[in-house]
This record gives sequence, C-alpha cells and structure tokens, in this order.
Amino acid sequence: MADDRRARGRAMRRKLMGDAYADKLDDGLYKHPIMEKFAAYTQEAVFGTLWTRPGLDLKTRALICVISDAAQGRVPELKLHIRFAVNQGWTEDELSEALLHLAGYIGAPLVRESLLTAIEVFKEMDTE
Repeated sequence: MADDRRARGRAMRRKLMGDAYADKLDDGLYKHPIMEKFAAYTQEAVFGTLWTRPGLDLKTRALICVISDAAQGRVPELKLHIRFAVNQGWTEDELSEALLHLAGYIGAPLVRESLLTAIEVFKEMDTE
C-alpha cells in the first residue's frame, strides 16, 4: 500500500512541477541522504495521499498552497508552489492578483515579499 502511494506520489510530483524541474531537484538537493528520506516521506504522504484525494482539482490545490505559503512567509515553498500553480494553468496576472488580495488579511510586508518571489519564479520559468 505504501509503495503504491509513493509511486502515485512520484507521478503526481512530476506532473505538478514538470519533469525537468523534478530531475533538477532529484539530481541535486534530494541526493543528500537526509533529504532522500524527506523526499520518500513527501512522495508518499503529501503527493501520494493529499494531492490525489478527490474533491478538489489540482489547479485549486496549487492555489491553496501558494496562499498558505504567502500567509506564513515560507519563501522556498512559495517558489515551488508558484511553479505548481503556473503548471496547473494559473496565469501570472491571476497569481499576482491572488497575492495582492491577501494584503488586507496578512499584511503588506508578506504580500510584497510574495510578489517579489513570484516575479523571480516567473522569470526563471520564462528562461527554462
């Protein structure tokens, strides 16, 4: 059962971030033994269980992650989840508007940082 969830999770992760980016992470960051353990866990528990649940489409799930990361000031995760959101069909304008909408709820400093992060990711993705 766990092996099946991990296989589903690996496939979901690649779908969300794209093959090239997944390969980049797998060949770099996730080569370290500690991070290999983290990857195994997230592939099973997060991507293999949460992301594959019925009830919400992947596009909505990706936006939820962007909003959550922005609200918590989690810049490294925000970079990753913005990539997921773009890959699931959100446009730069839609994502920047969603982030801007948060200003009244989480504050301008977190929104400013999130928008700067989004610009960085959009530029990275344009050059890939």
